[in-house]
Amino acid sequence: MFKPSRIAMTDAAPSRPDAWNGNAPPTLANYRIVAEAEPDVLCRVLNHFAQQFLTPQRVSVTQQDSLLFIEVHQGELSSHRAGVIAAKLRGLVSVYSVALEDADASLKAPY
Repeated sequence: MFKPSRIAMTDAAPSRPDAWNGNAPPTLANYRIVAEAEPDVLCRVLNHFAQQFLTPQRVSVTQQDSLLFIEVHQGELSSHRAGVIAAKLRGLVSVYSVALEDADASLKAPY
């Protein structure tokens, strides 16, 4: 007979070391994405975070007509890694624009 086991929950998921810039202080990256309202767009956007073993702190999605307005807040990223993820998001066919800024407003990249 199958007995479910209890999984211990921790306060924080293990973070992946940043090989691109290990000495840079982590920042909170805010992504603002405008994409075509298709059923698979949200999964494709979030997959870029999952591939880096990252769980966003907050995700917000609003649909207006044929567009999705997606906001993703991700902590514990170097500026370089945040930029790489933004560039990959811009490569998605259904994504029209990606704006990236950090919580300190020191990284501005209106795209």
